[in-house]
Amino acid sequence: MASRISTMKLLSLVLSSFVIVQIALAGDPDILSDFLVPNQNNVDGSFFTYTGMRVLVNQSTFPANFTILKASMVEFPALNGQSVSYAVLQYPASSLNPPHTHPRAAELLFLVDGSLEVGFVDTTNKLFTQSLQAGDMFIFPKGLVHYQYNADPNNPAIAISSFGSANAGTVSLPKTLFATNIDDTILAKSFKTDVSTIQALKAGLA
Repeated sequence: MASRISTMKLLSLVLSSFVIVQIALAGDPDILSDFLVPNQNNVDGSFFTYTGMRVLVNQSTFPANFTILKASMVEFPALNGQSVSYAVLQYPASSLNPPHTHPRAAELLFLVDGSLEVGFVDTTNKLFTQSLQAGDMFIFPKGLVHYQYNADPNNPAIAISSFGSANAGTVSLPKTLFATNIDDTILAKSFKTDVSTIQALKAGLA
């Protein structure tokens, strides 16, 4: 009887471990059809076409602030189930894409024009940095905190990023920490500072 119970416990542990591994490996789920559309009987080539990037071709002036133009499943529903998305990032001189994460995908960045200072922090709190020039690529591993900074005071930069998810998600650290009503005392204790400093940071993001 004891042997049978031990066997059942072992089997339960193995099955539980299998489920945990599958969850850990999961990205976008595999689909059981060629593609996903709201109405399979009413679809043509236009559904698989995204025209939102045309504004870049006709753009006469560079944005005054850091700007992201996305093509995820939110903007481009045909990406649903395809495990891919895209973004064009425009950095005016001396602008920053603040520290953030993408919880559901790695990011592969290709620098089209200009220069960037980039970096990410791994789970051992080691910082990896690099100075990029036009034509360079850089990978930000899935879920890790990272940033991009155009340190050039005179020239803009443009980059293209691809993601291994139709909806990679973005968690901006400044906004998540200081613009989501987390209690000032909790933040002050977490950052080993005072409440007035936390309030000043929140006011700056308001």
